[in-house]
Amino acid sequence: MNLNGKNLTFRNQKAKSNPNRVLILLALLILGAFILQGQEQGKIVSPFAPTPIPTRSASSFKMEADAHFYSGDLNKAIQVYQSAIAIDPENADLYAELARIQTYSSSLLTTDVQKKARLQEALATINKAVELDDTSSKAHGIRAFVLDWNSNPVFAGEERATLLAEAFNESKIATDLDNRNTLALAYYAEILVDEQNLTAAALNIKQALEQDDTLMDVHRINGLILESQGEYGKAIDAYEKAVAITPNLTFLYIQIGVNYRQLRQYDIALSYFDKAAKINEQLKIQDPIPYLAIGKTYSQTGDFFAASLNMKKALNFDPTNPDVFASVGITYFKSRNYEGAIPALKCAVRGCTAEESCEVRACDSTSDVMLPVTGVALTDNTTVYYYTYGSVLAGMHRPTNGYCEEAMKVLKEVDDVYAADPIIHDIVAASQEICFSYNYAIP
Repeated sequence: MNLNGKNLTFRNQKAKSNPNRVLILLALLILGAFILQGQEQGKIVSPFAPTPIPTRSASSFKMEADAHFYSGDLNKAIQVYQSAIAIDPENADLYAELARIQTYSSSLLTTDVQKKARLQEALATINKAVELDDTSSKAHGIRAFVLDWNSNPVFAGEERATLLAEAFNESKIATDLDNRNTLALAYYAEILVDEQNLTAAALNIKQALEQDDTLMDVHRINGLILESQGEYGKAIDAYEKAVAITPNLTFLYIQIGVNYRQLRQYDIALSYFDKAAKINEQLKIQDPIPYLAIGKTYSQTGDFFAASLNMKKALNFDPTNPDVFASVGITYFKSRNYEGAIPALKCAVRGCTAEESCEVRACDSTSDVMLPVTGVALTDNTTVYYYTYGSVLAGMHRPTNGYCEEAMKVLKEVDDVYAADPIIHDIVAASQEICFSYNYAIP
């Protein structure tokens, strides 16, 4: 569902997939796991028969975890894989599969801190897999994937080049151990994208598709390469093929929507974000990302009322997330609701008390929990939060409110780091000029 400013009701759209069917499959798989376990013990037993001790095997947990992954519930899949590992702690394959899902699950998190922590967990997991079996092509291939995602410059900083080089080496080890390891070949193509070598990436993903076109990862990475080349229509086709294999992974729907938004086909983009929201609703997952995507799309079309409704929906799913507060504040800023933008951006940049947070969220005092918010540090990803906050404070300064005092502090923090960026420097300088006119100096 998405909240439309023109109609303050939930707008229903037909979902492409039904997670409930996958959950039925999950139940059948668990039933099959019990039967399989009985066969391993020389007899078939009812899964409902009382037993004096737990009887589940690691293989039954793995089957359940895979079903949760295909249903779109990645957090549950992670939990169940951890249960499998508890039973079979020397199984390198279990660690490798867990690391892959942990890495993908980072795309469902909304703050840089959360994403980095999850990717570090994935790296620790895959390191254990390689430690247990250094001859596993699968483990080395997935380690290349995990290292590549950890090399994101926002998370890696100066270690980016080192992590990319290590990822490259891991993919080479994986393919040397097994030259038919299609996933390792695909992950190598993704590493080449991050090295800006799109031509080589396209050649490698073509080879991966020729080897095995039944893998979601291969089509996802093909979509990424095409998207990076500006081939948005072809990227959509590739992502759709990934969806056909794993129809309940919401990050795929989000990526399809983003590509439709690039093509300015906003209604279709909204329908894909809405599908992601519906999958989460059916799985009872409170994920703000689809609503943030819906809000950003409405903001681009100029429907700021609908944008703010969806942003606030996201905020109530994740009421301590400074990035969501920033999205609300920037939406207000674009819609020229400057007074509304200030408290939302303050929560994002400086943090705010539970009472201040509730003013932004429009809390229901009878049901909503009041929680404080911790602001985010200044990074490449959050710079826009800082200079927008400083700009709106400067623009709304009046002798009675003294906004320029805080504006000049925030703007100086930005300029101290990004003075060499001409666009950011010009934004900062223009806002500082406003405060100079009120006799405020750079602190």
